[in-house]
Amino acid sequence: MKRVPVFLTAILGGIAALAAPQARAAEPLAGARPNIILVIDDDAGYGSIGAHGHPWLRTPNLDQLHAHSVRFTRFLVSPTCSPTRSAMMTGRHPMRNGVTHTILERERMTLDATTLPEVLRSAGYTTGIFGKWHLGDEEPYQPQNRGFDETFIHGAGGIGQAYNCSCADVPGNKYFDPVIRHNGSFVKTRGFCTDVFFTAALGWIDRVRAEEKPFFAYIPTNAPHGPFIAPPENTRRFTELGMKPRQAGFYGMIENIDENMGRLLEKLQAWELLPNTLIIYMSDNGMTHNGAGRGVIGRAPDGTELKVYNAGMKGTKGSVDEGGVRVPFFVRWEGRIRAGRDIPHVAAHIDLLPTLAALAAAEPPAGQVEGRNLLPLIESADAAWPDRYLFTHLGRWPPGADPDEFQWQRFAVRNHRFRLVGDALFDMQEDPGQTTNVAEGHPEVVRQMREAYDEWWRKTRPMMVNEEVPLSPTRPFHVLYHKQRESAGIPEWEPPPL
Repeated sequence: MKRVPVFLTAILGGIAALAAPQARAAEPLAGARPNIILVIDDDAGYGSIGAHGHPWLRTPNLDQLHAHSVRFTRFLVSPTCSPTRSAMMTGRHPMRNGVTHTILERERMTLDATTLPEVLRSAGYTTGIFGKWHLGDEEPYQPQNRGFDETFIHGAGGIGQAYNCSCADVPGNKYFDPVIRHNGSFVKTRGFCTDVFFTAALGWIDRVRAEEKPFFAYIPTNAPHGPFIAPPENTRRFTELGMKPRQAGFYGMIENIDENMGRLLEKLQAWELLPNTLIIYMSDNGMTHNGAGRGVIGRAPDGTELKVYNAGMKGTKGSVDEGGVRVPFFVRWEGRIRAGRDIPHVAAHIDLLPTLAALAAAEPPAGQVEGRNLLPLIESADAAWPDRYLFTHLGRWPPGADPDEFQWQRFAVRNHRFRLVGDALFDMQEDPGQTTNVAEGHPEVVRQMREAYDEWWRKTRPMMVNEEVPLSPTRPFHVLYHKQRESAGIPEWEPPPL
């Protein structure tokens, strides 16, 4: 299998960055009010991009986006999806939104929070979501009631998933031809889910781009979440390399996302939107080993072993180690942000809302936001960036359990240099793979981190508002789907002409 060497990829990326339009540095980003497109994949993680050194995955469009972007190389999220999404939507830690799990009513984002689309809409933006919501399937929690003007979503945490609670998608839903809830009504689509979501997003962008106000398009894909099914044209290459169906599906879904990113960028170019559109690409948590596999998973035609690649990090999805929470974070704005730069400062999902609010000249909700505005770093690597602690907890304790019993389990504290995981301390600058516990040599660091975490937990515990709520006796998507099917039927969705 022919593959461009990593060193040559880096050279080509540098050339692409030099060729990119130069930023108009004198113009501040705050208050610039561009269109905003946020794309977040589901479970791909940091290493699943050629530009991040992946030795055999093909992601030419993401590599190009990387070359034309400012890249936060230490961008941290939560170990699983709903927590990350709630932090992005509110600018504060997910547990302070009541989100301590991905099911069992503990994925519901508190109704007391003001959301990112609500903030942007208050500044005159029109807003749309296309894909995965996963912050509550009961009606008050649905995105049309949380600030989105246009909604095109599946239910639960994955297409076809269903649990004995409110978290459940349309019964029997599949990755191909899924039934989607479009502005409150169910429609039957045709095609692979990721293709459908990007088509819907592009159709909406095409419709609203002529309006005088800017737009916010949120495209959270269901892929490459399990059950790891991709179009045959995307899985074929991996099957031929000897991979099992799960791995072929996982990597096929990633390459399909890359194709859709190419489609998105091509349309933005054709519509002359790139000069007035900020694009962000990221992932919701670390790579899932359930799809990626472990060790050797295939062989190239020349016999070379194809090994799972996670950029040398410890941990995958569901881990509080770096590999479970570090994700790509690319920010591109043609002509306004100088491309091809890496920002090594530790940043996080809680920083998204204050950053986009500043960009849009919007007021963030008072008393809610814990994150920081990233625009100074995007504008200048020399911007002041005081150190801080970022707290991670996996959550997911058993229903009915006392969260306090799990305070000192599956948690981590991170600052710019160190990561504390339980009682183990790692110097992330000298040892990014977390191979050596240096706690004995830095007892004061351990003490300070544990004290800060204990104080944070005590303030956070009363905000875990979903812990004692009863499980819903019904599945809202099931009830609404059956009601519509019996009364009006499920119409075919008409894809927009593009």
